[in-house]
Parts: sequence; C-alpha cells; structure tokens
Amino acid sequence: MSAVVLRRAAARDASAAAEVYLRSFTAALPTVVRPRSDDEVRAYFRDVVVPLRETWVAEDSASGAVVGLMVLAGDLLSQLYLDPDWRGRGIGDRFVALAKERSPQGLSLWTFQVNKPAHRFYERHGFVEAERTDGSGNEEREPDVRYVWRP
Repeated sequence: MSAVVLRRAAARDASAAAEVYLRSFTAALPTVVRPRSDDEVRAYFRDVVVPLRETWVAEDSASGAVVGLMVLAGDLLSQLYLDPDWRGRGIGDRFVALAKERSPQGLSLWTFQVNKPAHRFYERHGFVEAERTDGSGNEEREPDVRYVWRP
C-alpha cells in the first residue's frame, strides 16, 4: 500500500478534488438528490472551494492522485470526502486529527441523517449530536444532523 500525504490544496487540485467529491457523494449518499450538476460542482471547486476555503487534499504519493479532501471554515468541518476505493485506510482519521489540530477549541459539522456510517465515524472521534433538522435549511432539502466536538 502506498503512502498518502495530506497537504493544502492548490489550484491544480480543484478538478481532482471535485471528482473525489462527486464519486464519494454518489457512493455514500445514493438517495440524496444533489441540487447542482456535475459541471456546476466542478466550477464551484475551481472558483470557490480551492481558492477561497481552507482546503486540504489526501494525495497518493505513488501516483500523485487526489484520493480525499477536507474543507475547513473556521471551526466548521464543512466537507470531508474520500474516494470510495480509498475508504477504510485511515485517511478520514488523519483528516479529523488535522481538523482538531487546526481548530483546537472545538469543531462542528453537518451530515445527513441517512448517512449512518458518517454518524458512527464522527462519534468514534468524539463528536456528539447537537441538533437535528428537517433539511429545510440545506440545498438538498435532506434532514441533517449537526455534530460538535469539544476538547
């Protein structure tokens, strides 16, 4: 198994990060309707996520492929997605550790109620459920859960 390096995303990573998001979302959330087309997602990553957010990527050091991404917005862990073929290899654990390091006072995040594997993952990392909504406040209109972590 090759090593994976976590690093800040650069402009050149936007396309690959968007593709990881698209593959991951499709695999993990097949019942959730995405409100944006694939091309709109790609443009959002290129124009907003990578240049304007604290975006991190997981890169396979053997191939140079981007296999995961994490986006932080202050104390909000706003995105964490892994290529489906790279799940279960500890990359998500490393991203959460990095997020806690970057925001040592605490973190919050949202995940969909249907995403039970994400619930188990974040709870294993010390996050606790703080709120549930009917989804009226998110673009997908999908019921969600807010989790928080405090040191």
